[in-house]
Amino acid sequence: MKIEVDDLSRREVIALLEEHLSNMYELGPPETVFALDATELRSPEITFWTVWDEDMLVGCGALKELSPKHGEIKSMRTPKALRGKGAGRAMLAHIVDVARQRGYRRLSLETGTVDAFVPAQKLYASLGFSVCGPFSDYKEDPHSLFMTLAL
Repeated sequence: MKIEVDDLSRREVIALLEEHLSNMYELGPPETVFALDATELRSPEITFWTVWDEDMLVGCGALKELSPKHGEIKSMRTPKALRGKGAGRAMLAHIVDVARQRGYRRLSLETGTVDAFVPAQKLYASLGFSVCGPFSDYKEDPHSLFMTLAL
């Protein structure tokens, strides 16, 4: 697998983000969906990566700088048909490594609470993330689970 910074211009990347957004809106009320679209992911404080297995897109993820010492994981996604092959774990490990290289002291994320998010929660926990309270501009919400990793 190859992980690369992505400019969000390829059709398969846009299609994966559309799948991601569509799925997030299926799983929770619109006001609790914090997934970003391609335009939002092009913000200067966000680095977006894609994961490729030869010429097949197998995942994506992003790192948003909240402060010089705190980053947030955004847009972690593996196409539904390609899950369980390690792309999500590779992307998460890559984001953690980059956060450490940038000198962040903390890496946080928001994910959902319904059963569909349990595999993601387990993946994050397996790399040392633990449940925490809301961070940045988030508010306590029964549809959101917040996790953090001290770096």
